[in-house]
Amino acid sequence: MTDTVHTAAPAAARVSDTYRWVQLAIGVGAMVMIANYQYGWTFFVPDIQKQFGWDRASIQWAFTLFVLFETWLVPVEGWFVDKYGPRIVVLVGGVLCAIGWAINAQATTLNGFYLGMIIAGIGAGGVYGTCVGNALKWFPDKRGLAAGITAAGFGAGSALTVAPIQAMIKNDGFQNTFLYFGLGQGIIIVILSFLMFAPKAGQVPPPVVNAALQQTRRNYAPTEVLRHPIFWLMYFMFVIVGAGGLMVTANLKPIAVDWKVDSVPVTLMAMTMTAVTFAATIDRVLNGLTRPFFGWISDMIGRENTMFIAFGMEGVGIYMLYLWGHDPVWFVLLSGFVFFAWGEIYSLFPSTCTDTFGSKFATTNAGLLYTAKGTAALLVPAANYMQQSSGTWDMVFIVAAGANILASLLAIIVLKPWRKSVVEKSMATA
Repeated sequence: MTDTVHTAAPAAARVSDTYRWVQLAIGVGAMVMIANYQYGWTFFVPDIQKQFGWDRASIQWAFTLFVLFETWLVPVEGWFVDKYGPRIVVLVGGVLCAIGWAINAQATTLNGFYLGMIIAGIGAGGVYGTCVGNALKWFPDKRGLAAGITAAGFGAGSALTVAPIQAMIKNDGFQNTFLYFGLGQGIIIVILSFLMFAPKAGQVPPPVVNAALQQTRRNYAPTEVLRHPIFWLMYFMFVIVGAGGLMVTANLKPIAVDWKVDSVPVTLMAMTMTAVTFAATIDRVLNGLTRPFFGWISDMIGRENTMFIAFGMEGVGIYMLYLWGHDPVWFVLLSGFVFFAWGEIYSLFPSTCTDTFGSKFATTNAGLLYTAKGTAALLVPAANYMQQSSGTWDMVFIVAAGANILASLLAIIVLKPWRKSVVEKSMATA
């Protein structure tokens, strides 16, 4: 069942671009199936709180635990992928995803929900890390675009199920919704796993090196990556940008409820929905589109230049949402803008990591960087406690906006010249 990449074997013949795109599409399909495990959670929170009476911050620890286990185990899962190939990891991930939400369907205690989300997080992380890592390996000539398209499956994958999930929660209860969506998504992931392969040496084009895009030809082992200071700069930037988006993801409906816009009808583009449903739908579409869009932009103008633009947009967007989000129309529009400016981190950081440290251990190394999302998730409950203590979301939004502005400046002032120097030195010693 394994499909190990034998780097010492004679180079295989180049595969067609069609074959590469098919492999990418399979990964995108698997990513779509894990999207609701993160982005659908916000719709369950009010009903869980209503039924059991727990405070919101305690419930949101389940979301934080999901993200922690989705991210912090990705380097281990990436090691299995780099050694044994993608299929076995994705198959096990699909099974765990189904089990996790099945546990949520039966849970009557906080610890029950915590356990369910931990198991779902381990499964989703295995799928996520494998699909992104595989995309980076299949497309060394279009890393930003390939990582972006793959991550788009996760960002936009839940857009079509926003209304069905809310309708099922309303009509059949959140327990049945957890059960049937969890099982359905997990089964499809398992089926897709049998169609995934990793590229062999010689099957893909060489990395691109030009004035705007610095890509090393040296392959750093994970132990070397962890010792390199520039990795920790990227990690810090990932954390401070990721925290703001995760806070909005986990609290979109609670924020709308607190601002009294959640059930207000909004009409845009000849469509009418409640503000929170409209926002959630647009957010997921834009959160998906931004990943290949900014990934494609970064392939042309460079990773750090793109980070400067996108992170700056995110900082401005969060601050504008804080100022104008109490209006239902602006809540919908600005939340969409925030997600559009945020989602690209999941294409920019993996491609930047692989550009810097090579493709041989791309799944593991990108997985190490991806754990920053888990670290950022630790700040989600902190945001809830901050909101509870002050009674408003003001300080949460201001801190998140400032963090994004800081990251945009670090990208252009510090990361860009430093990474250029690192890649040039690695090329000289490769």
